Amino acid sequence: MSLFKQLASKPWERKGVIGGLDPEGVFDTSPERVALSFFLAVASVIFSLFAVSYVIRMSLPDWTPLAEPSQLWANTGLLIISSILFQWARSIANAGKQKNLLTAFIGGGVFALLFIAGQVLTWNSLQAAGYFLTSNPANSFFYLLTGLHIVHLLGGLWVWSKSSIRLLSGGKPENLRLSIELCTIYWHFLLIIWLIMFAVLSNT
Repeated sequence: MSLFKQLASKPWERKGVIGGLDPEGVFDTSPERVALSFFLAVASVIFSLFAVSYVIRMSLPDWTPLAEPSQLWANTGLLIISSILFQWARSIANAGKQKNLLTAFIGGGVFALLFIAGQVLTWNSLQAAGYFLTSNPANSFFYLLTGLHIVHLLGGLWVWSKSSIRLLSGGKPENLRLSIELCTIYWHFLLIIWLIMFAVLSNT
């Protein structure tokens, strides 16, 4: 009789944790890591589609290559430094230390902001030289790709600002370890995306 009751029971109608066990997630990792993984996968697909469209579009006769702005090299250096600083902050947080954590983490975001400022200056220089958004398909793709990259950076900076406020308020490294790690992974991803974009733009 007890066996029949067990087979006929409806566990989804019970409240609380069934069997006295702790609730477990589907993935053996934190929800934040899972969300970031899905987001990076989607972002990779988006950038890949734009890259394919760029290559296909440049084969048409109305395509006039855009002169490579020298400022992009300096901007690339700023983003590399930003990624290095985030990696430094990640190593400090994983070690459970406090010294230099604030400098590394805040510095990573500041250099990312300098990168964005450099990109905006590059846009202004191109427009001053007559390379407007609608002048040529190559120009349009340049502004589109670099603008899309900046939008993703701004999204990361929003998360960085929240973590920075917690850090400035006296947050402990162990409590901020996950946030710092996710920011670092995201910045490494955006650096790789930019290096690929920069290589494509420089060679075409």
